[in-house]
Amino acid sequence: MTSLPEPTVPRLRPGVRLASDPVRGELALLPERVVVLNDTAAAVLTHCDGTSTVGRIVEHLAQDYEGVRTEDVSELLLRLAERRVVDLDG
Repeated sequence: MTSLPEPTVPRLRPGVRLASDPVRGELALLPERVVVLNDTAAAVLTHCDGTSTVGRIVEHLAQDYEGVRTEDVSELLLRLAERRVVDLDG
């Protein structure tokens, strides 16, 4: 498993916004494409505000979910960065 170095501060890339669709569920809207999000990705992205570190995001998620691991959140953020949904500044 991979962990991002602290203090990595993820944020939505310019032009990306989050939306809900009654048919497809949670979405990340990018210029000229859409990424359908599962519940986990949607929960993580709601905290990618450009000010919260990965560690802080894990703390926020742990308030609502059991078993939140930094490695899992880091791996998800890396996959979202590859799909150009988030930027990872560290």
